[in-house]
Amino acid sequence: MALFLDTFINRIDRKGRVSVPAPFRAALGGQTLVGFPSFKYPAVQCAGLDFMVRLNESVSQVDLFSDEHDDLTATLFADTKQLPLDGEGRIVLPPALVEHAGLGETAAFVGRGPHFEIWEPKAFEKYKAEARRRALEKGRTLRQLPLEPR
Repeated sequence: MALFLDTFINRIDRKGRVSVPAPFRAALGGQTLVGFPSFKYPAVQCAGLDFMVRLNESVSQVDLFSDEHDDLTATLFADTKQLPLDGEGRIVLPPALVEHAGLGETAAFVGRGPHFEIWEPKAFEKYKAEARRRALEKGRTLRQLPLEPR
């Protein structure tokens, strides 16, 4: 499974092309890159096709033809775009995704573990500061899983 780390700010050219950071391209391992509007934020969520396959497996656990299933599949899959990389490692961001994320001349590629997001850089900095404040106020911690023997 891909692991996306760090934050990179890249310029968007007049044709809507932007370079995907080299570490993110490496994490994709040649998979098709996909992007869809975030449910919660003015951002584009991106991942390899394997991530979407896992989402599909999760959605398949919901009763077929139920309102919940219909809502999830319409939201997850109907607006997901394949974002092919060109020979220089760039993607073309579709206008609907650019609009959703409020992107201008630059884009912040933000690693989020198994996926990454594309944000307007100032909007992400504001979100990140708020997220850190909430984590500190609520004393957020993670339970460390035991290491598996190698």
